[in-house]
Amino acid sequence: MKVCHVITRLIVGGAQENTVASCLGLRKRGYDVDLVIGPQTGPEGSLRDQATAAGVPVIVIKELQRAPNPLRDAPACLALQRLFANGRYDIVHTHSGKAGFVGRLAAKLARVPIIVHTIHGPSFYDHQNPIGNWLFRWAEQLAGAWTTQFVSVADAMTARYLAAGVGTPGKFVTIYSGMDVDAFVGARRDEGLRRSLGIVKDDLVVGKIARLFRLKGHEFLFQAAPRICATVPRVKFLLVGDGVYRKRFAQWAKEMGLRDRFVFAGLVPPHEIPRYVASMDVLVHLSLREGLPRAVPQALACGKPVVAFDVDGAREVCLDGQTGLLVEPGDVSGLAAAVIRLLQDRGLADRMGATGRGLVRERFSEELMVQELDKLYRRLGAETRSTKPETRDKHQ
Repeated sequence: MKVCHVITRLIVGGAQENTVASCLGLRKRGYDVDLVIGPQTGPEGSLRDQATAAGVPVIVIKELQRAPNPLRDAPACLALQRLFANGRYDIVHTHSGKAGFVGRLAAKLARVPIIVHTIHGPSFYDHQNPIGNWLFRWAEQLAGAWTTQFVSVADAMTARYLAAGVGTPGKFVTIYSGMDVDAFVGARRDEGLRRSLGIVKDDLVVGKIARLFRLKGHEFLFQAAPRICATVPRVKFLLVGDGVYRKRFAQWAKEMGLRDRFVFAGLVPPHEIPRYVASMDVLVHLSLREGLPRAVPQALACGKPVVAFDVDGAREVCLDGQTGLLVEPGDVSGLAAAVIRLLQDRGLADRMGATGRGLVRERFSEELMVQELDKLYRRLGAETRSTKPETRDKHQ
């Protein structure tokens, strides 16, 4: 089969890592896979070189940009339609809100037989303004009519979309976002790395992996930090990731008198993330909008317990009381208490980490993700051929 994956930006992020891993894995299984992206700028870094170095053809559509803009969106749709028609793709598989809508519309216009869309996170959510929320919900309802199959990275995404009137139950399948589990399972605490970050041997480290951006929840960690520091004097907070809010957060730490407690690691290449996670004692995930955060299974694969806001798919991997502790979104007191509990009760933390490692091994490998995508594509191809006998099987 000939497949085209489409995503708006190939920055360093969970949805993007998922997409690149899917393309690489499918190509190894014999699929002819292209990857279409829009242009990108900013401090979030890029996975484009990684994809091209691994042999995935990357096609840039300059009009495909993240912010809604009819002056660019219409030309982007037309450019994608031409690409899909000329490329004679069997499947177009879209990711992210913007590429998801424009890409699916273009695929419909180009009469692509199978249109798949992965929901990495909700396009509509409570923290949008009401008009934006309605508009994105309406767009997903409209695009849902053109979608052959939705892939949800968590059961929570399926429930949210069905409740919003998007699609029907038979159109959804959950495929967890795969990762190189062995890289995390095999990672060990690196004292040299910790020293380079200003973390001494006896420090206890609370880590967070996320872009320094809105809705990622860093502000709640800053608010909880004074109480955590007062109870656990040896604690440090390791922030992995970069973004437009870095100066703001650094200023907050300074104003709170906690500048020496917060370590800004900046942008870290994906292959280095296991070393950083292995150097943590607890990982917190505090996003207010998420599909299923990859940082949570990554931490558990390293044997590290997790404290997470109970948002979207977090509870499907942060099993409360088993692999970590769930906290109500925005509950700063609950966040502080949960972190303190895991830092003080190392036996509990170790047991949760061990349980989490087993869960991640079972559900979150790249191999399993690609295997499930392969099964899905084959099923959809067979169903398409059964309704259109003239369609030729192109899978080699």
